[in-house]
Amino acid sequence: QVRLVESGGGLVQAGDSLRLACASSRLTFSRYTMGWFRQAPGKEREFVAAISKSGGTTDYPDSVKGRFTISRDNAKNTVYLQMNSLKPEDTAVYYCAAGITPLIGTIYYTTHEYTYWGQGTQVTVSS
Repeated sequence: QVRLVESGGGLVQAGDSLRLACASSRLTFSRYTMGWFRQAPGKEREFVAAISKSGGTTDYPDSVKGRFTISRDNAKNTVYLQMNSLKPEDTAVYYCAAGITPLIGTIYYTTHEYTYWGQGTQVTVSS
């Protein structure tokens, strides 16, 4: 059974930083593009970041661009999300996801393109 396990969430103040990690088991990690999404109460799950299989391509929505950085270590089967200058509106449950692709540079932006999901980790930013 494939598992994605997120860690690193917590309660921080506005302006602080957090680094989330997502480790996979039973997944040939290097075959998958990886993504981070978040979901706040009463809102839909939204795209936060994505990284291609090789790590050479990344993308972010404008809401986090310049503050968040996604990276991956294929040898450790782990993807990271470095979050700086956190804002109260970043408060949400953060999920990592894996989507298989034959193409090295492909990244995905929508939830239906991802096959495997973690259970989520809570990030709360106080003002």
